[in-house]
Amino acid sequence: MPVFHPFTVQHFIALAIGAVISAAVIIAGRKGGKPKRIAIGILTVLNLSAYVMVRLAWKGHADPGIDNMLPFQLCDLAAIIAGLALLTHRRTLRDLTYFWGLAATTQALLTPALQIGFPSWPFVVFFIQHFAIVATALFLPLADGWRPRTPWWSSPARAWMWANVYILCALGVNTWLGSNFGFASRKPSNPSLLDHLGPWPWYLLSLQGIAFLLFLLLSLPFLGRKPRGK
Repeated sequence: MPVFHPFTVQHFIALAIGAVISAAVIIAGRKGGKPKRIAIGILTVLNLSAYVMVRLAWKGHADPGIDNMLPFQLCDLAAIIAGLALLTHRRTLRDLTYFWGLAATTQALLTPALQIGFPSWPFVVFFIQHFAIVATALFLPLADGWRPRTPWWSSPARAWMWANVYILCALGVNTWLGSNFGFASRKPSNPSLLDHLGPWPWYLLSLQGIAFLLFLLLSLPFLGRKPRGK
């Protein structure tokens, strides 16, 4: 079975392909009309079917691990939220998609917690799922008119609050099941940002400040622009 190593050729090729396809979907969305409807349909289907794809991808593997079998990772929830954000236009869902997608899911793409490499299905589905989230996070402001709430810090503060709710829930589930959802109980085995934030549980506290700062920075491009959507 092929082993995945970050920052290798297969990793960079996956990032390049995902970036090109994401850009194409966003460009189609900006055209409006039928191209936009098709783009929304593609992103919605990919996000809402992500967990099913993950389960199918791991089918047949001797020990996929509970973390890969239950949809409690942050990006599993982010994919569901992104799909519903496109369908319902609910502002909270759209806020979470933008901030979680660009602050958290991009980190997952840059430093994947992935052990199996190309051409395995878990590898392929991992990048499909995560790029679908990031593409949706960019699609909302660039092609669908989403803007953060006013005052300008309101949307990042809400996204940060819900991220903390998730971490608390993940800690509870991890204690119950012995899992590591959200990497709330231990760091991933592959290199990641968490390696530079101290030991557990201190890296969780360090991450709070970094997450809030990233959310605030992601809201800066919209300063002075009128919020839209529900």
